Amino acid sequence: MDISKKIAEMKQSPGFQDSVGMILIHNGVVRNWSRKDHSQVQALEVIPDLHKIEAIRQELLARAGIFDIVVEVRSGRFQPGEDLLFLIVAGDIREHIVPVLSELLNRVKAEAIAKREIFHEELSDRKS
Repeated sequence: MDISKKIAEMKQSPGFQDSVGMILIHNGVVRNWSRKDHSQVQALEVIPDLHKIEAIRQELLARAGIFDIVVEVRSGRFQPGEDLLFLIVAGDIREHIVPVLSELLNRVKAEAIAKREIFHEELSDRKS
């Protein structure tokens, strides 16, 4: 996703100037280490549940002060440093926007994305 382009498009939406005082963005990337034990990760496989993501987005879009929410999650196998998840939340004031971005991020990751870390040993085993 080109974040600047997506925000420029959002700014052209009817009502933007009357409704938006803040835009928050999350850009998730693949780490080269595991949260569990800091083992080196060679790749990450990601499978998003797009229907669940849209249901979460719609639920949070109905919250007070929220103008728009954009979610883009990539599917497939990715290398460390590659972009995986983009979230954009636009709305009126910080007190409305910050909690929604936080909840969106936590729920999408917990409820709607399956992922599997691939370690160096797994890649070596497949080549043997």
